[in-house]
Amino acid sequence: MTEFLRWARYHWQRLTGGTNRDDDERPYNYSSLLACGGKTSQTPKVAGRHRVVVPHLRPFKDEYEKFSGTYVNNRIRTTKYTLLNFVPRNLFEQFHRAANLYFLFLAVLNWVPLVEAFQKEITMLPLVVVLTIIAIKDGLEDYRKYKIDKQINNLVTKVYSRKEKKYVDQCWKDVAVGDFIRLSCNEVIPADMVLLFSTDPDKICHIETSGLDGESNLKQRQVVRGYAEQDSEVDPEKFSSKIECESPNNDLSRFRGYLEHSNKERVGLSKENLLLRGCTIRNTEAVVGIVVYAGHETKAMLNNSGPRYKRSKLERRANTDVLWCVLLLFVMCLTGALGHGIWLSKYENIIFFNIPEPDGHVISPVLAGFYMFWTMIILLQVLIPISLYVSIEIVKLGQIYFIQSDVDFYNEKMDSTVQCRALNITEDLGQIQYLFSDKTGTLTENKMVFRRCSVAGFDYCHEENARRLDSYQEAVSEDEDSADTPSGPVSTTARPRAPSCRTVPNGPLGSKPWSPLGGSGEGASEVPRSRQAAFSSPMETDVVPDTRLLDKFSQITPQLFTPLEEPVPNPPLEILYIVDFFIALAICNTVVVSAPNQPRQKIGLSSLSGMPIKSLEEIKNLFQRLSVRRSSSPSLASGKEPTSGVPNAFVSRLSLFSRMKLASPVEEEASPTSESPQGSSGTSPCPTEVARPNGDPGLMGGQVGPCPGQPSAAPLCYEAESPDEAALVYAARAYRCTLQSRSPEQLVVDFAALGPLTFQLLHILPFDSVRKRMSVVVRHPLSNQVVVYTKGADSVIMELLSVASPDGASREKQQMIIREKTQKHLDDYARRGLRTLCIAKKVMSDTEYEEWLRNHFLAETSIDHREELLLESAMRLENKLTLLGATGIEDRLQEGVPESIEALQRAGIKIWMLTGDKQETAVNIAYACKLLEPDDKLFILNTQSKDACEMLMSTILKELREKNPASNVRTSVSEGLPQPPATQGSGLRAGLIITGKTLEFALQESLQGPFLELTACCQAVICCRATPLQKSEVVKLVRSHLRVMTLAIGDGANDVSMIQVADVGIGISGQEGMQAVMASDFAISQFKHLGKLLLVHGHWCYARLANMILYFFYKNVAYVNLLFWYQFFCGFSGTSMTDYWVLILFNLLFTSAPPVIYGVLEKDVSAETLMQLPELYKRGQKSEAYLPLTFWITLLDAFYQSLVCFFMPYYTYQGSDIDIFTFGNPLNTAALFIIILHLVIESKSLVHIPSSPGIPVPISSSEGSASGQTDARGEN
Repeated sequence: MTEFLRWARYHWQRLTGGTNRDDDERPYNYSSLLACGGKTSQTPKVAGRHRVVVPHLRPFKDEYEKFSGTYVNNRIRTTKYTLLNFVPRNLFEQFHRAANLYFLFLAVLNWVPLVEAFQKEITMLPLVVVLTIIAIKDGLEDYRKYKIDKQINNLVTKVYSRKEKKYVDQCWKDVAVGDFIRLSCNEVIPADMVLLFSTDPDKICHIETSGLDGESNLKQRQVVRGYAEQDSEVDPEKFSSKIECESPNNDLSRFRGYLEHSNKERVGLSKENLLLRGCTIRNTEAVVGIVVYAGHETKAMLNNSGPRYKRSKLERRANTDVLWCVLLLFVMCLTGALGHGIWLSKYENIIFFNIPEPDGHVISPVLAGFYMFWTMIILLQVLIPISLYVSIEIVKLGQIYFIQSDVDFYNEKMDSTVQCRALNITEDLGQIQYLFSDKTGTLTENKMVFRRCSVAGFDYCHEENARRLDSYQEAVSEDEDSADTPSGPVSTTARPRAPSCRTVPNGPLGSKPWSPLGGSGEGASEVPRSRQAAFSSPMETDVVPDTRLLDKFSQITPQLFTPLEEPVPNPPLEILYIVDFFIALAICNTVVVSAPNQPRQKIGLSSLSGMPIKSLEEIKNLFQRLSVRRSSSPSLASGKEPTSGVPNAFVSRLSLFSRMKLASPVEEEASPTSESPQGSSGTSPCPTEVARPNGDPGLMGGQVGPCPGQPSAAPLCYEAESPDEAALVYAARAYRCTLQSRSPEQLVVDFAALGPLTFQLLHILPFDSVRKRMSVVVRHPLSNQVVVYTKGADSVIMELLSVASPDGASREKQQMIIREKTQKHLDDYARRGLRTLCIAKKVMSDTEYEEWLRNHFLAETSIDHREELLLESAMRLENKLTLLGATGIEDRLQEGVPESIEALQRAGIKIWMLTGDKQETAVNIAYACKLLEPDDKLFILNTQSKDACEMLMSTILKELREKNPASNVRTSVSEGLPQPPATQGSGLRAGLIITGKTLEFALQESLQGPFLELTACCQAVICCRATPLQKSEVVKLVRSHLRVMTLAIGDGANDVSMIQVADVGIGISGQEGMQAVMASDFAISQFKHLGKLLLVHGHWCYARLANMILYFFYKNVAYVNLLFWYQFFCGFSGTSMTDYWVLILFNLLFTSAPPVIYGVLEKDVSAETLMQLPELYKRGQKSEAYLPLTFWITLLDAFYQSLVCFFMPYYTYQGSDIDIFTFGNPLNTAALFIIILHLVIESKSLVHIPSSPGIPVPISSSEGSASGQTDARGEN
């Protein structure tokens, strides 16, 4: 019964006007979806914790009708209104504003005859005008949403028809849960569906999620286990299974459920089997799936929160002052009521002044004073600015327009500029006191370049690669300098670079944007340039091998791994480590392999099926596929597989044919855009020297891998989800350990002299922020053993290494030596500012693997607590590892970061770096970006217990108090104001470094006070090894306890929670998708743009809006006091000395435009001056433009000017016989002139708006002419 009531209530809400305000705020737009951490939709959820999905077929008709009542259809509706409810609902929403309610009350009050002050229609006019303008705006916006909804709902897809027994065209809005859908390549997925069939021979489907999270790199989804073994397309009529999964939720990274067959056998479902609405099918001819979530229950719609609406600090201050104005109005009306009562009491017996009622009754002075109180409220209503809030909204839209029009924010490489996603907190940009920044991708470029590695305890510095990077950087700098010259729109200087594997269109940037709602095969590849180049620039891909390490590769021979009767005695352990190390680099990832000239065309062994091949090759592939099929079945343990398999000698003899066949399609596909002078050799059945220039005769001939130092000849392109993965795969490729293809069941690696190695992919344990590592479980083709390759943070991997070895003390001792040497190399890498990763492996017996697989299968098929069970399973697997080596990857600072940080610190902003990297790396980057100075004293908080943390903080605080005045520290914490670096560092400049483990203790309630007190003493704070949750907790702690304005900036999904907690969140549209951008209030393309955004536009927006709000209060008080002073000369009778129309239209017409123009275009200081003197920003931090004292001084000034405006005409006409309007009109004219003149005097620059369309041009400026030199570009 409960389920039925919820279902009925939900559909009634949808029928009568939408679900909820938050859910219906925005039109459905895939590009505005949050990736994680966003506000969830308020769509009612199905009662219960699980959902049962029954196929929409005849055999399940009765059961489907039982559950279909709890499903919603696939029609989306993001509009607020309908034709029937537009007027009542819009009025209801507008009257949520206190100001509108106040003026409605006055309009109703004026209809009461006893207190009537104006004509009834006149009082209604301001309110009607304001409500009408807002209603028209809301109606137009809602109509735009309606058109978008209609367009999406009427898109066509293939749905299986029970009547016609085939797939028919059907609109998206008619799709239902349980329907079977067939999609073709480049089609957009209409609803969340479980993948049951794919035409790909590997039974995988590639999807592009750019419409969902902004990432254009391909992601793999797998056919449900059990259906992957079927070669024919799934027949809906023969489908006899049901799906039980979790209820609809907004978590894009999780899907839990299982598919239950008719024989009660269950198969686990995960996010790898789920195709999400809004994604696009790539690389696959056709797929079939069954819908599990539709319409507003899809994960995309549950994340559709759109732009964020916040209330700024200045607006909250203005709301408080409006209440003070209400109190002032009450006092003035009470004065008028008392004055009227006293005046009547004085002339009570004079009939002329106290006119009786028609019935002869005389109103007592007390009652007359009570009536006059309400009359005075109507008369003096102008004191409360009805147009203030409307003007503020208009001004903020104008400010946003000019911010987005600033050409200095434009990034030509990304073809993007600043985005203002939050529409009403522009002035908060001018009041920031604390800045929390991520490191990777925010301060750095997030272009991971392989620099060094340590294998088996030996460090390989790759000096030649370092020189190549330096020369490349110089070439890029010279090219950027030439591109900045104003001689043309785009520089045509040729940049010296190695050929890239991707094809970049020659047209202008963004000339052919791809629409997520559909696209042809041609348009599918024409994605923006910024996304095409992700992780694949020549700087990242062209790795020059180290000569010492390359020499050791020459010792690798097939005989080292071939189990012949006379094996090689005691193979060098270092060589074995090198082989495993580079195999791990190549396969321990989720990289998708694609063709060079078609980035969306997957490469794999399946691409050979359409070619005539040798029978020997067919036999080998058949053996491999059969072996993979058996190993991937969950019902078979690895111990049941034949241990011999294909003889290794036979495999080695076949390797030559394998390499020949792999070369053909690659070279054939690469030929249209190949930069090799030899041209295409795709038609040749085997590779020649033409296909591989500069081949190394020392290695086995005919292989496809690239030559060392020349990865430009690489026939493959890698689609990586993170730049770290891409850097490691390209590094492995430089040493001829090339990842050739990937499928859910196998990985093919072409390893130098060993030839193609086909690894059976058993499991992937993906990276997560808890484990801080990822692992792949494979069956090694040479040893036929189950091997676990793991890569992750050194702090984690080092703790998981085995402490004993069954091979004896010598191997254990050697491992200890390798571990010690590797740790030294890691510390050295970190000091150089490199990102470090450790590589390890583990060999499992078939029995161990079988036992682990049994427990892991139970975790995979569970719905409740699946994450916890999978984490426990991963922990059981990832232990007793053998350390292979470590890598050092360089992530260079972005251009302009040191200068920006220096300027922000001079502006009084305290900057914290929150990063997941290790301590040494974070400190090195902090010095490089000038967050820390060489003479700063560093204090490091790295403890293992809460007591030790407390003691260490007390010790550091004691030292700082001795060298710095204690009052400074206490003041900064108690008042919540950051201490400027100049005064704070008079005795000692300090920096604080705290690790993630210690941060857990510092965030506990008992240590929060000392921690904040300690950070207030420091110039900069660096939190390393911090998790995403810790980042958000740090921001929340500072914001709530210190009551300061905070800003968080980041570029990845791990920064989303931090961005959303801060007062202002800024996302960087970098290399890691658009999650941070979609969760942010503002988005920029580079960190250096933050300087101008805060120091210039933030300063301007705050100063403009603060002065405009104060001006509103000034003009209203000054004008309404004219009426108030007149009451002293008319017996407080509520009479006006001017026409009622003039009085009512004062705010609405006569003084509405000037303050809006001032709020949008005023510049108190030029942009150049603000950038050169960041100290001017401190005025906004301290809210000097709008303090409580400033508000009261403004009111006193208004009182004074109103007295002058009133009494000068009064004494001028004193003794004359003029009438009331003859006296009031000059008074009214003088007041309006003085009020407008006051704004002119307040303006630092006067703006002339020409009659012809164009840009406003300043004609004078009290701050100098510099501000007028940049207006031709908008607001630079």
